[in-house]
Amino acid sequence: MFVNTEQRTIAPELMDDFQMEGETLRKTLDQIAYINRILGGNRITLDGVCTLMEHVPKGKMITIADIGCGNGDMLRSVAKLARKCKWRVRLLGIDANRFTVDYAGELSAEYPEITYYCMDIMQDGFRHIHYDIALCTLTLHHFEERQIIKLMSLFRRNAVLGIVINDLQRSAVAYRLFQVFSWIAGLGRMAKSDGLISILRGFKRKEIEQLSQKLNFNQYTLKWKWAFRYQWIITNV
Repeated sequence: MFVNTEQRTIAPELMDDFQMEGETLRKTLDQIAYINRILGGNRITLDGVCTLMEHVPKGKMITIADIGCGNGDMLRSVAKLARKCKWRVRLLGIDANRFTVDYAGELSAEYPEITYYCMDIMQDGFRHIHYDIALCTLTLHHFEERQIIKLMSLFRRNAVLGIVINDLQRSAVAYRLFQVFSWIAGLGRMAKSDGLISILRGFKRKEIEQLSQKLNFNQYTLKWKWAFRYQWIITNV
């Protein structure tokens, strides 16, 4: 069957339902975190954080916000890195699903530096939250271009140091490989379905470059990373 990656799909993911809760969602959140860990996805975001932290004076308190934080696995990885590097950090996890936020809090009980908020980032309340670094790991592809431009403009305004985007390359090869991986890994129906849709909602390099032009981003880097990811770092300093 031919996989059309010409345009980003507008098909919704099951996880886009902010009212979803229960064991299926919990299992899917854990499986997404597992995929990120074993395929090196977390490392892409952590490397981006390290890049921006190079501009920070030793001992200064830094606030890092993870947008679409899921079960908090990414923030816990940031917390571990911060402890190792002796960074002073305040970590904010933001997600629109109450069940997801509560679950992330349970898993992060040993990380007092992390605070979670249930919040729709497209609503006005989010506009008033300020941070030094904004993280988006597998979050941006959930939005249409006009929403992405609005969000990235807001991140640019409120993030003192910069933004780290870690998201999917839209690729037929990535789509087929994920089908094989999901079978080998025994992923659940929701993780399989949303994973494939996520790839088709991902980006081509030229699309991110065009977004950078529309947003007037002058200081940024864009790199392809395994497994079929783009690391897009926007520097504000």
